Amino acid sequence: MKRVRMIIPKGIKAYLDEKRGIVDKALEEAMPQPSGLARELITAMSYSLFAGGKRLRPILCIAGAEAVGGSAEMVLPVACALELIHTYSLIHDDLPVMDNDDFRRGKPTNHTVFGEAVALLAGDGLLTLAFNLMARQGIERDMDKTHLLRVIELISHAAGYKGMVGGQTVDIAYEGNDPDPAVVEYIHRHKTGSLIAAAVTSGAILAGGTEEQERAINRYGQQIGLAFQIADDVLNVEGDRALMGKDIGSDTAKGKMTYPSVFGITESKRAQEELVDSAIESLKGFDERADPLRGIARYIIKRKA
Repeated sequence: MKRVRMIIPKGIKAYLDEKRGIVDKALEEAMPQPSGLARELITAMSYSLFAGGKRLRPILCIAGAEAVGGSAEMVLPVACALELIHTYSLIHDDLPVMDNDDFRRGKPTNHTVFGEAVALLAGDGLLTLAFNLMARQGIERDMDKTHLLRVIELISHAAGYKGMVGGQTVDIAYEGNDPDPAVVEYIHRHKTGSLIAAAVTSGAILAGGTEEQERAINRYGQQIGLAFQIADDVLNVEGDRALMGKDIGSDTAKGKMTYPSVFGITESKRAQEELVDSAIESLKGFDERADPLRGIARYIIKRKA
């Protein structure tokens, strides 16, 4: 396979900023205003949702749609739902019973502000709102309901016990254990990679991509999903705390099974580059409309936070 130079292409930052703005506006419209007896719960949900995330998963959903000729407008409710699911997972991950983190994106974690009970319920609220958004898209929009049902099934699978939740469970169970290549790959592909792959594939499905296009984009998503988590592992060792917005070295302190702990930093960096090369190769049958996906693949291992 021909090696692709790992350079963030000119324009990808502008693309990410533009799509992030679109997603943020849609999320603001989707979130209820704090009021009534549920005021504190809604405030807690909004606190983490608008804490400054990259919006990578919704942007990938949009880029997946664009790659097959679709648009952001076609997939925006599902894109927002993906961010709600991702945010719920972060709130729960940070809880004392899980990773027990005090900071996320440079701000105190949800449970340190609102208490553990409200934080737990805020995550639950975001998760259920995500599926409400997707269902409302089918009710309110003139769209192919079969495509939407396929996407809901795909996302629920990726977020559930066979995906993100399962990966998190293994992550916790294997803290402090001896390094195991098979286990760390399982954790990363399920805990992080599954939802990233579902995000980009959902965009292609909703925009009416062919089966061949869906398969190619799903392969792309699987590869960048693993690369993204390896990059996170490396940043936890070498990153800048001010840029990361959380403590560096926390994985080692907790005995987490990470790529650097299993393979070392040099091999981890080589692996993420090979995964990105492979992801881009998966898009060889696509025209320039898939350039944002190519750019995102390079971006995820060159980012600083």
